[in-house]
Amino acid sequence: MSQSDTFFDYKHIWHPYASMIHPIPCYTVISAKGFYLKLKNGKNIIDGMSSWWSVIHGYNHPVLNKALKKQIKKMSHVMFGGITHLPAITLCRKLIKLTPEKLDCVFLSDSGSVSIEVAMKMLIQYWQALGQKRKLFLTVRNGYHGDTFAAMSVSDPENSLHKIYNNLLPKQLFADAPVSSFYQDWNINDIASFKKIMEKNSFKIAGVILEPIVQGVGGMNFYHPMYLKEIKILSDHYSIPVIFDEIATGFGRTGKMFAFEHADVVPDILCLGKSITGGTITLAATLTSRHIAETISKSKAGCFMHGPTYMGNPLACAVANANIKILQTNQWKKQVSNIEKQLFKNLLPLINHPYVIDVRILGAIGVVECSRSVNMFLIQKFFVENGVWIRPFKKLIYIVPPYTISTYALKKLINTIINALNKTELFT
Repeated sequence: MSQSDTFFDYKHIWHPYASMIHPIPCYTVISAKGFYLKLKNGKNIIDGMSSWWSVIHGYNHPVLNKALKKQIKKMSHVMFGGITHLPAITLCRKLIKLTPEKLDCVFLSDSGSVSIEVAMKMLIQYWQALGQKRKLFLTVRNGYHGDTFAAMSVSDPENSLHKIYNNLLPKQLFADAPVSSFYQDWNINDIASFKKIMEKNSFKIAGVILEPIVQGVGGMNFYHPMYLKEIKILSDHYSIPVIFDEIATGFGRTGKMFAFEHADVVPDILCLGKSITGGTITLAATLTSRHIAETISKSKAGCFMHGPTYMGNPLACAVANANIKILQTNQWKKQVSNIEKQLFKNLLPLINHPYVIDVRILGAIGVVECSRSVNMFLIQKFFVENGVWIRPFKKLIYIVPPYTISTYALKKLINTIINALNKTELFT
């Protein structure tokens, strides 16, 4: 890759959440293996982000690569309308077996955000089939569900990436975010705001949507499992379906296969994405009950009105099947447990650092909430120069490493965070 390629990228390619006038320089990755990214200068850096939560088994995993190569010899893609294929059938069978018995109908799509759109459209069409025009969704503040329009509408309207679109988005209902953290005692008052909104608007709410246990980009908060349990009890009382967004947390990240298992509850609709293919290729799934699926199918339209071009992509389904096969060996449980133990041992002591407000740990997630916002350009440069890839935002420095990361590599990630905290010039 030449200097002109780098300049072209800087001048013409729009990266996520980046300015085209003052873009933050991008680091060129030429290959990746295990938990290392290799830069164009030959330097290997430890990936602490799993490419935004997705690469759970590390890069270039031989089992995943083999599945891709085997499938691409047959077909990389075929339309899903009026056609089916074994990789999709196998995947849906695996997903139904992996998730609670109630969830037995699967809609495949090509990204997590789209799976949220699909879930919300399902419930709008569900109520239409029942003769009711419900379109409001109830959620909690500090949430994040994606960058497409319906997904943005149920993400926090003030403290989110989407504030500038507020006047254009459908107005949804937002309860106060839970305050009781995962490891604290449960405070019943936490549910008061949600309960009040539910009681007042139950007749017009199409569904409830939230991230189980872990609120991601909205602040990396880990809330008490009883909050999730109470929400499900309330929703069931008013016969309002619940959507769980497990796009980030699904497939073991919190120490359970799915985060909702911490609360021992079952959603009416489940959204999966990111690590569903082990971080190799984009794919998502929306699972729901047969009751919801058949109610929609009895509607005036006679079918569910959604159909992405790359729905059920055979290549993605084939590698997702291989990914689930790896997970079914249950090695991930020990891997995630070891990561969690090391985070508690080496990251948690930062709670006493003068520039740290809080440290939060759950499974293979470690979060340091700082008292100051990071200078994105400077801190990114510092991390890369010190051999790690960590992508902080606002006041949060967090890591979600591949489950396969070594003790040494994880310690290096943590030590680099410690060193960064001691450099005031990296913060605003």
